[in-house]
Amino acid sequence: MASKPPKGDPVQDAPQVAPAQHAAAGLPAIGHTLRIAQQQMGVRRTALTLLRVNQKDGFDCPGCAWPEPDHRHAAEFCENGAKAVAEEATLRRVTPDFFAAHPIADLAGRSGYWLGQQGRLTHPMYLAEGAERYEPVSWERAFDIVAEEIAALDSPDESVFYTSGRTSNEAAFLYQLFARELGTNNLPDCSNMCHESSGSALTETIGIGKGSVLLEDLYKSDLIIVAGQNPGTNHPRMLSALEKAKNNGAKIITVNPLPEAGLERFKNPQTAQGMLKGTALTDLFLQIRLGGDQALFRLLNKLILETDGAVDEAFVREHTHGYEDFVQAARAADWDDTLRATGLERERIEEALRMVLASKRTVVCWAMGLTQHKHAVPTIREVVNFLLLRGNIGRPGAGVCPVRGHSNVQGDRTMGIFERPAPAFLDALEKEFGFAPPRHHGLDVVRAIRALRDGEAKVFFAMGGNFVAASPDTDVTEAAMRKARLTVHVSTKLNRSHAVTGARALILPTLGRTERDVQGGGEQFVTVEDSMGMVHASRGRLESAGKQLLSEPAIVCRLARRVLGSASHTPWEEFEKDYATVRERIARVIPGFEDFNAKVARPGGFALPHAPRDERRFPTATGKANFTAAPVEYPELPAGRLLLQTLRSHDQYNTTIYGLDDRYRGIKNGRRVVLVNPDDAAELGLTEGAYADLVSEWQDGVERRAPGFRIVLYPTARGCAAAYYPETNVLVPLDATADTSNTPASKSVVVRLEQSAID
Repeated sequence: MASKPPKGDPVQDAPQVAPAQHAAAGLPAIGHTLRIAQQQMGVRRTALTLLRVNQKDGFDCPGCAWPEPDHRHAAEFCENGAKAVAEEATLRRVTPDFFAAHPIADLAGRSGYWLGQQGRLTHPMYLAEGAERYEPVSWERAFDIVAEEIAALDSPDESVFYTSGRTSNEAAFLYQLFARELGTNNLPDCSNMCHESSGSALTETIGIGKGSVLLEDLYKSDLIIVAGQNPGTNHPRMLSALEKAKNNGAKIITVNPLPEAGLERFKNPQTAQGMLKGTALTDLFLQIRLGGDQALFRLLNKLILETDGAVDEAFVREHTHGYEDFVQAARAADWDDTLRATGLERERIEEALRMVLASKRTVVCWAMGLTQHKHAVPTIREVVNFLLLRGNIGRPGAGVCPVRGHSNVQGDRTMGIFERPAPAFLDALEKEFGFAPPRHHGLDVVRAIRALRDGEAKVFFAMGGNFVAASPDTDVTEAAMRKARLTVHVSTKLNRSHAVTGARALILPTLGRTERDVQGGGEQFVTVEDSMGMVHASRGRLESAGKQLLSEPAIVCRLARRVLGSASHTPWEEFEKDYATVRERIARVIPGFEDFNAKVARPGGFALPHAPRDERRFPTATGKANFTAAPVEYPELPAGRLLLQTLRSHDQYNTTIYGLDDRYRGIKNGRRVVLVNPDDAAELGLTEGAYADLVSEWQDGVERRAPGFRIVLYPTARGCAAAYYPETNVLVPLDATADTSNTPASKSVVVRLEQSAID
């Protein structure tokens, strides 16, 4: 049987610390997976559910966006994917009785872990202005409340429509269509906080803001560089792809401030050899200082230019633009500056160069470790420069590989969830639906928070996610949300955002990926796009967690009918009944989705076209792949300070906390820890096991404090520290963002450590 949720918040004031591990997965992962699944689902439901995850006739994992291989194992899921599925398919329920017993003040004082452990939401809930607790409300009344508040706005641009990466293609397309018929492009999404820097850099340089590789390219590569990423926790199924690439002869360079168990050795639980011994993955570990990646790739580019025959001159001549300016900038790279920026030894960089020159097919993978810095966009442009120099885009086994986090975050953007839509997309939307969509740019996440803070936005509607916990500058974000007239969250489970509300608030419970979706037109399925541009169907099989739940497409369609009324000529009722009719419209609006319904009926789905990958055609402003020549930047660290990166523990996915351990890093029973290099600790007078407040320093002079973190001596790069988010989001200033992309700079926060009052 499944276990009951915790009644009280666990005490986290004494985290236990053991040595970090040097291998990922294996028997411990299997044991932990089965234990969590049984606690949430029970034995029988665990077996029925997990065997359908990521299968061609099953449902897409609601966790990460890593693609599935064509040949699927019976257990095509990882430990953290199983946790995500277990929490969605849980037998625990949050009913109106729960809200009657827990006023909003009580919920606001609970941890995110406790809230998430309570189970699935079963009824629409409403918090009236001045009320102390949520109360059940009918769907009709809930939509009336949203319509009332929107009608009272002076402009549609006073509303904000946020999207989480869980949202399906069909729901996302309908959601952006509703917002634009209403008259706003205020469509921020979780991409704004993660891979917006990747999209900005790639769109400028290769003409499309997505990766250029398929899974097969990793298998064919000679060299894979994994930079600013921890796949063992964040994308565990990627380890299987890296293992296969290694078995095919590939070398792997890891570029990270922290050693990560999953990149040291992978114990594949699918094979006996993997369970017993595992596969060593990293051939060269470059333990880089936070924010030093641009300097590293710039110097490598200089060294490539200085090596006879290393540049693919035919490719550069035929397919690129801006080469001369780039060469001038690259030749100015300096060894001393690079060693200072990166914290690396010269011999390690020279070894990396030898591996680069020996490779004919190179892939560079990256995640938040590159995207969440002030200079994130020029850093990723420099990665593109690195690949262009040797013709490593548009060649099998080579290319750019930004590894997306949430399972359909890339698909949502493809469907038009973007505050700065392309004119061609709006033209197609206007032609298909017969209305004039707004052309002015809308608000991204950071600008939406500012607008709420300043009273310029009054209605906040979230399609999934945990906006308050995911966003930077927690105190500012929470104060901004409380100034709204109405906050609405379409959710499967409780989270912090439900406890930080506007004057009025709604929680609208929705179906999850695991559940059957039956509408007027019969049983439905939805589609998703993975991190490599593969689109496929997702079909839930479980009965819904409650009779009151609506699917995300149904919620959008009913909301649109109520808010837009007879002014809209869009067939919302038809779309709700039959999602195939939504896909027919997508096929006519978005390139690559022609004959969508037929393509997605094929087992495994289909790959979206990608001009740079498929035909070495680059749809940029110049018509070619663009070399760039930005000045090299890296964070400057004042004396007596550390550079902090926020990161996940192994027991969490984004802001969802599954447990209080970080098994691979040796942390147990607590999340308020800060990882500090032993030499830095000695210099700063910090001792293992002492408690410190983390205080960030930024140009606005505002004190941002995260109190009570246990100091853990850990082999981080010198001058660098690490601690878990969302607890440390309070330290990230709202205005500290990446140039161009406006992504919060959560991986380079200057902090000082002060003795904690609890020590």
